[in-house]
Amino acid sequence: MKGRTPNKMEKLWLDLICQLGCIVCRNEMGVVSPCEPHHLDGKTKTGAHFLTIPLCWNHHRSGINTTKCVSRHPYKKEFEKRYGTEETLLEQVQEWLKE
Repeated sequence: MKGRTPNKMEKLWLDLICQLGCIVCRNEMGVVSPCEPHHLDGKTKTGAHFLTIPLCWNHHRSGINTTKCVSRHPYKKEFEKRYGTEETLLEQVQEWLKE
């Protein structure tokens, strides 16, 4: 998916959330795992890069849905049922960064 290039503040946000590691891995297993930003509302709208949560490849876009792990893409409904809504996870990330 193409999108707008992040500005300086958006890049900082994206860097900070990725330093936290995957939010699901932290919540479920207490580990910090390498991650990538998942955009909650596309990449082209103003402020879209701030509406992101850190997810590892498995929880973001691996396409798996097992008893141990479910990927956000393409299983959004199952992902949110198991781990919480994207909005709730975003609020958690925002709280962590306030600390």
